[in-house]
Amino acid sequence: MSTIFRKTAKGQAEIETRAHRLPPRLRGALILVDGHRSETDLAKLIPLDPETTLATLLAEGFIDVFAILAQRPSLTSVDVPLPGPDSGPVPLSPAAEPPIESIKRDTVRFLNDKLGPTAESLAIRIERSKTMTELMPLLAQATQTLRSFGGAAVSEEFVARFMGGGPR
Repeated sequence: MSTIFRKTAKGQAEIETRAHRLPPRLRGALILVDGHRSETDLAKLIPLDPETTLATLLAEGFIDVFAILAQRPSLTSVDVPLPGPDSGPVPLSPAAEPPIESIKRDTVRFLNDKLGPTAESLAIRIERSKTMTELMPLLAQATQTLRSFGGAAVSEEFVARFMGGGPR
């Protein structure tokens, strides 16, 4: 998965007014965040410790997750026959996706166990999300925060458990 970040209103205000007096390293990274570049693209442009830099901007509210792009498997790796043009929509089985309340509860518990009070504002936003569309960017933000404050192993455990993927 690839995460796309964008500036928040706080981030825009910092660029325009320097009100928060970000250090040059963070300000430079904030300038690069444009809502189009992926986390990987930004990592190539940010000279020192891009993961921590982005996580800091995220944790302090200067940027947020704009989109999460999933890498699609190639058509040759798909074993399931694709529906024809006249077959209509394919309904998802109830077992295909865990209930959102269960995911929210478990992710909040994981964040609180690993980060304690540091995770409070993110945990509140996760609890308030109503749909998977609202929840997914918050899970990506949680991954970044865990990587920054808990380390790569904790972040990878979170991804494997809640985002259905292996290490990022």
